[in-house]
Amino acid sequence: MSFARVRALIVVGVLAVAAVVFVIVALVQDSQGGPTAGEGCPAGAPLADVRLPDDPAEVTVKIFNGTSTAGLAENVTNEFKNRRFTTQKPAESKTKLKGVAEIRFGPDTVGKAQLLRAYFLAQSKMSYSAKRKGAVIEIVIGNQYRQLATTTEVNQSLVEVGEPTIPPGACLKPTDKDS
Repeated sequence: MSFARVRALIVVGVLAVAAVVFVIVALVQDSQGGPTAGEGCPAGAPLADVRLPDDPAEVTVKIFNGTSTAGLAENVTNEFKNRRFTTQKPAESKTKLKGVAEIRFGPDTVGKAQLLRAYFLAQSKMSYSAKRKGAVIEIVIGNQYRQLATTTEVNQSLVEVGEPTIPPGACLKPTDKDS
């Protein structure tokens, strides 16, 4: 073996050892584990699920008609049903809504509400309540509503609104390791 080849092998060996040492030091010094693991959460704070659903069938909606247009809640419910959402029987809202829509959700449905927001092209009012329990998201349709967004528009809207954020006073719900 020539001297040049031995020298090349020594240089490659030293670089490999340096890379291993660098990776080990980076892993040991990593300080990103705390905030994402939910540490430092006050006792009794609601745990918010900010994961976007993989399938619209995971989202349950109940539509309320907040306009004077008869049958609007039924039409919107059918639109969501055609897009594979789980729907409940529509109802009339006690108050009229001036706007496109109002999405009412709790800590268990933060990520799902973000998906629904995209169907209204981020024009809906988001109403979070820490006391709201269960998987049903209520949507009140307002007098400025025209139609739900197309699949392409929903995808573009999701990019614009970004990832769901943890509501004030809530903590991040730990995710399952399998998902």
